[in-house]
Amino acid sequence: MIKPRALQEGDRVAVIAPAGPPDREHLSQGIRVLEKMGLEVIIGRHVFQTDEEHTTVDQKRLADLHEAFNDPTIRGIFCANGGFGTAKIAPMIDYEKIKNHPKIFWGYSDLTYLLHAIYNFSGLVTFHGPMVASDLNDEQRTEETAASFSSLFTGEIMTYDSNRSILNTLAHGKGEGRLVGGNLTLLTNGLGTPYQVDTRGAILLLEEVAEPPFLIDLKLTHLQQAGVFDDVQGVVLGNFQVETEEESELKKVLHRFFAGSPFPVVEKFHFGHCQPNYGVPFGVNAKLTTSPPQLVVDSGVKY
Repeated sequence: MIKPRALQEGDRVAVIAPAGPPDREHLSQGIRVLEKMGLEVIIGRHVFQTDEEHTTVDQKRLADLHEAFNDPTIRGIFCANGGFGTAKIAPMIDYEKIKNHPKIFWGYSDLTYLLHAIYNFSGLVTFHGPMVASDLNDEQRTEETAASFSSLFTGEIMTYDSNRSILNTLAHGKGEGRLVGGNLTLLTNGLGTPYQVDTRGAILLLEEVAEPPFLIDLKLTHLQQAGVFDDVQGVVLGNFQVETEEESELKKVLHRFFAGSPFPVVEKFHFGHCQPNYGVPFGVNAKLTTSPPQLVVDSGVKY
């Protein structure tokens, strides 16, 4: 496991968009938030590249990622927003370059695919956290979301309990292991590939956005039958952002699937497609307890 260096005021960071172009105004608003943290922000050359503009859009987005990792003046890489298509660039990434130039890589949603691809092939700790355009814009941003970046500067151990968000227990117990996970759809899509999440001895985080309960049930079943839950040490469920009229059915699906599990399971953790959206490092040690429900996560950076 390789931890990137902690950020300091005045550090230079890059914003890239591997999953698709962001809204320009929202990106500008998010960049101003990073600048208020004392960071100097540069934008990747191809952040606004669309499929319609060029047939080699994947190569362009890949170039921004490689350039950001290869530039010794850049200390962190933040993704602008989600979208689709990062799975296509995973086989083209120079993971040796990333291993030799470790730095913060931060994003979620479709970026789930790259978070685990990078960790699997370089050993670099990656970060599941709010993105610059989609989460730090003036319409969506909360103080708690912006504050979740502070751990990148302080290196503090993070504790998430019901003081931050009311955590419900679905299965009691204690578990400890590497923190992994992300978007349910992307984790399911990665099954059977070299970029599949490794959940052996791990604490698994799961979140989703606007999928009907029957599809959530289907994907959880897929993960189960693929052995993903065979050796997990705990599961933390985030916000699934279903329609209001589907909330009761989702509750039934999650309770039916996880109640009575041999590992601890808690739900309602604010990470992923929600506000506030707390950032967490993947690949570091985490401890999950249920009496009371609490997730303690080691720092993802070093000094």
